[in-house]
Amino acid sequence: MVYVSTRGGAQADAPEAILRGIASDGGLFVDPALGREAFDWRLCLQKDALGIQTMLLSHLLPGLGGMDELVRKAYTGKFESDELTPLVKVGGDYVLELFHGPTSAFKDVALSMLPQLVSAARAERGETGECVVLTATSGDTGKAALEGFHDVPGTRIFVFFPHEGVSAVQRAQMVTQEGANVTVCAVRGNFDDCQRGVKQAFAALADDAALAARHQALTSANSINIGRLAPQLGYYFIAYARLLREGRISLGDPVDYVVPTGNFGDILAGWMAKQLGLPVGRLICASNANRVLTDFFESGVYDRRRDFFRTASPSMDILVSSNLERLLYYVSGGDCALVRSCMEQLSKQGFYRFPEELMAKLRREFSACCCTDAEGAETIGALWREEGYLCDPHTAVAVRAAQAFRQSGRSDAPLVILSTASPYKFPGAVLGAIGAQAEGDEFAQMEALAALTGVPMPRGLAALREKRVLHRDVIGIDEMIPYIQKKLSEVS
Repeated sequence: MVYVSTRGGAQADAPEAILRGIASDGGLFVDPALGREAFDWRLCLQKDALGIQTMLLSHLLPGLGGMDELVRKAYTGKFESDELTPLVKVGGDYVLELFHGPTSAFKDVALSMLPQLVSAARAERGETGECVVLTATSGDTGKAALEGFHDVPGTRIFVFFPHEGVSAVQRAQMVTQEGANVTVCAVRGNFDDCQRGVKQAFAALADDAALAARHQALTSANSINIGRLAPQLGYYFIAYARLLREGRISLGDPVDYVVPTGNFGDILAGWMAKQLGLPVGRLICASNANRVLTDFFESGVYDRRRDFFRTASPSMDILVSSNLERLLYYVSGGDCALVRSCMEQLSKQGFYRFPEELMAKLRREFSACCCTDAEGAETIGALWREEGYLCDPHTAVAVRAAQAFRQSGRSDAPLVILSTASPYKFPGAVLGAIGAQAEGDEFAQMEALAALTGVPMPRGLAALREKRVLHRDVIGIDEMIPYIQKKLSEVS
């Protein structure tokens, strides 16, 4: 299999695509033959969660030997459930809980796997230098990447997060991270600034002589890396297989999915699963007040020139959704010139208009909905009172979107809502939503939430209060590249 850039200027096999993270022309690596290669999706559904991941990743990332062993190392003993992502019936719909990994967020499924893929890719290509992982985070990716990569031989990881733009629990998870190969730094700006800075670092340091002399090469843990995106397809197969086993559906029945969406990786994974044959019905893109994706699906114009809102669902506080670029490539039939033009317009002018005939194709598969913080809080409270189910603000956005989609009458297929984080990562918002006072710091709020609801607190979050802060750096956006260069020179 040969991966190509969405912008038409680079090619790579799967191991190289994983190690490079982003293409040399700034595009994202995609499989141009996705859906045209034979894949036995029916056989895949007969396997357990680890078997599903093994079969999917072997197909999507050929050239890496021993995938079954890589999957076993990635997941065994790290998740609270052998299913990885349990499916829970809530009211008339289903909630796919993606937060039972070591950092209590959906990123764990992919970022437990990515270090194994990177190590295997390095071995396949005979690379002996240091692999430098650059990561921007809106809250959850950072800790999950740190958990996966800390002290992995031959790697060094940098995580950049928006200063005052993540929850206190998310910040504590990152700044207390131990590991000799770990650097965590706050950036004065929002997630889009962090993400743009990381992409600029890839471009600026691609041919850096000092890095080359030290045998250091850059890669990414964000979902711009195909090795990070590919494991996320497993969500959809695991959920469908569970519905089949329980007799809720028959093989071939469509299932709709509602996805709280920021950088577009999770929902793109659902679309890719559909291309492999899985009977995915509609994909409902749920946004918070930063409704750039909702507006795109409604109007065909992607416009980042708008106010940026800090919300109760910070992992969705994003105005530039990188993975949408991959979808534009596929829906346009691999028109790299069109994709490149759109991305250049977005960078220089702040917006682009996607052709209406292609938007019509997208709307046949995607719906979109947005939700304010007030509506999200109302949803958390109602779900707790009426169903006894406690969810976080990101999941609440998706639940609200699911309700709106149901009311539209567009489908009567079973509906699966992706739940992306434990409610304990946002205890103040959740306490307020269920009618309680959010007093003290977030650790006191976690204890109050546990006492009030009886919902168990994740072990990893409960231990955070006692951990020592190890990372205190705060820099400006324009300081990111020299900061990376300085830190890399210090450890060599």
